[in-house]
Amino acid sequence: MIEADIEQEIIHEAELFATREIRPYAQQIQEQQAIPRTLIRAMAEKGYLAASIPAEYGGMGLGPKAYGLLTEVFGKALPAVRSLLTVHTSLVSETLVRFGTPEQKSSWLPKLVKGEWIAAFGLTEPEVGSDAKSVKTEWREESDCYVLNGKKKWITFGHLADVFIIIASNQGRSTAFWVERQFEGVQTQPIEGVMVAGETGIAEIDLHEVRVPKNHIIGRLNEGFEYIVTGALDQGRYSIAWAGLAIAQEALDAMVTYSRKRKQFDQKLSHFQLIRGMIGDAVTKVHAARALCLRAAELREAKDPQAAMETTIAKYFTSKVAVEVASDALQVHGANGISNQYPVARLYKEAKILEIIEGSSQMQQEMISHYGLKAYYKRGGSV
Repeated sequence: MIEADIEQEIIHEAELFATREIRPYAQQIQEQQAIPRTLIRAMAEKGYLAASIPAEYGGMGLGPKAYGLLTEVFGKALPAVRSLLTVHTSLVSETLVRFGTPEQKSSWLPKLVKGEWIAAFGLTEPEVGSDAKSVKTEWREESDCYVLNGKKKWITFGHLADVFIIIASNQGRSTAFWVERQFEGVQTQPIEGVMVAGETGIAEIDLHEVRVPKNHIIGRLNEGFEYIVTGALDQGRYSIAWAGLAIAQEALDAMVTYSRKRKQFDQKLSHFQLIRGMIGDAVTKVHAARALCLRAAELREAKDPQAAMETTIAKYFTSKVAVEVASDALQVHGANGISNQYPVARLYKEAKILEIIEGSSQMQQEMISHYGLKAYYKRGGSV
């Protein structure tokens, strides 16, 4: 892990990069429904695609807190770019670092770190979302390989990715496979008409008799859900927690700025008590969300067993706060809020997605409630 002052410098440089290379082109990227490869290459050259990857594999080696702050920087500038970090870095690259063999790491990580490969995580399917244990994509073993058949859906960067971690099942036990786009039988189809995040190449992945070499298993055979999926989703939730904070903070900034400039009834909006009440609530929510993200970062850096639950709590809370603050920011903007000349409509749509991905808010509630029923039960207490 690198020194704190160096991490701070990296975050500052990332803010400058986002100001120069992302914010001026955000609307254009959305209209074109694609993140330019030139931007992805520029991020790779800066090391951002490998921000949390250990230096021994060519990454920056940022600790959880600094990586969270970096995620916030890109999430504020353009959530689609932040999605690249969540998927390529958190879900795939960090999973490979954690569960890959030495040979897999030495062969595949350099290409991920340099941006030569863009990666996606293939878990969800047409009929399988939150019930991740029930994937229908199947694998069978042959003498020299494993053969995959099935379909994945709603895969972020699925149409852009060069490689995938694909979760497939055999007699109810799942395994994680490293699948390259060039393998025969792999086809992707972009999903059109989505409300938001069209720039991220959301796609269906068809797998027909895809022959995967036996050294392309990530982790252990038949333990894909218990280790790979659970571990990857924890990493993804941590990134999404900061993504929620990023949207909430950006919405708060927009709300405050607009209210201090816009006049109605010969007064700035910020002079009206009800507007100030909305701002006060938003400030409180954003500060609380930041505290939860920092707490999760602290526990992750300490490798505390409680870190996973604190991450879940942070993800659940920040995604809700993002929707609430973005909604209030849009309300403060009035009719201008629905115009693409202002950021708040985009922020509201982007916020809503966070309540669905990496485990819906309802799934998070279930997990948190199970924890609470154990952690806060007082034996011998009054009935």
